[in-house]
Amino acid sequence: MVVWCVARPKLICGPCCTGRFRDAEIASESIHSGVQLLSLYHDALLRRAASESKPTTAHASSPHSRYTRFWAAKSALYRRVACALQIVQYTQLLCEMTAKRRGEKARWRVVVLLEAVKALCRLLLLRITRSRPLLTPALPERVDIAEMAETEEEDDKGRTLAELMGEETEGDEGESNKANNSEHGRKRDWSMPRTGMTLPTLPATEDISTYLLSRVLTADDIKPATKLLPQLRGTAAHAAEVLHILAPLMYAIALATTTLRNQKDGRKRSLWYPWLIGVGCELAARQLRDAGLRASPLEREEWNRRGWAMGWWAMRGAAYDTFVKGIVGGVKNRVPNIVGGILEDYEYLWENYYFSTSD
Repeated sequence: MVVWCVARPKLICGPCCTGRFRDAEIASESIHSGVQLLSLYHDALLRRAASESKPTTAHASSPHSRYTRFWAAKSALYRRVACALQIVQYTQLLCEMTAKRRGEKARWRVVVLLEAVKALCRLLLLRITRSRPLLTPALPERVDIAEMAETEEEDDKGRTLAELMGEETEGDEGESNKANNSEHGRKRDWSMPRTGMTLPTLPATEDISTYLLSRVLTADDIKPATKLLPQLRGTAAHAAEVLHILAPLMYAIALATTTLRNQKDGRKRSLWYPWLIGVGCELAARQLRDAGLRASPLEREEWNRRGWAMGWWAMRGAAYDTFVKGIVGGVKNRVPNIVGGILEDYEYLWENYYFSTSD
């Protein structure tokens, strides 16, 4: 019996065998990439169904979904470029694994090519959106249609509540229903005796504030989608965005050049040089993009995400080989076997593949 491990690259073949068979990582990554591509196709179907259904209220969608949905609906080029970018991100590790079978030179050519394609897509998105900061992901997030329908139903009930209460008379039967509702109203809707209409279930006492806040429209809820992200103003802001886009490409080129030179002449050149180039570009982008210019909540959210994403630089190149690798090895030896096995599987990816720590 073959059992899939939690981590992607390894298979456990029976109770007494723990190891990798030939091309195990390619097989497991193929399944992972296929699931991701299938999810992308399902998201497209859900967006199509949502666009054909009844429009949702403003507070039913997040600012990210509103913004990306607007551009995906307005520009066919944006939709195609964003979809191409997503496909590359879902299949990049599989492409690197396949290219590595042909040698390190072919592998690094594929790595640089894919980073160049991603940088080109992001520059095109920057141009299409008229110099607005890029969001990750560039496509709308998945919409839960059932939840949207429930929200719309509750809103419809809320709008007719005042009318129904104005027409309802309180007889003996009504008093009986109200008493019953006081006991079971939180479990099911209450039906009015004369009209047959139902009132929505009241929230629990401790959830009243959350319930009311979910019905309140904020300033971002009524803004046009294009106003959720301001356009970049000034040379420094444009330079910051371009540096952020080109940082992975510059790092990949420097790392590929250094690694191939080391293999060609047998020397041991330091990998700190490529790492410092990549981190330097990211830090320069954050320095140029002054915090005071991040005017909208959506823009601040994106820059916060980029800040957390910089933590992946600790898992790349010389920083990983010098510092983090020893820490991971120590943790792996001190944790239970299941957790240690997962760390071992991901350690294999971090040490052997570029795109295992790339976005």
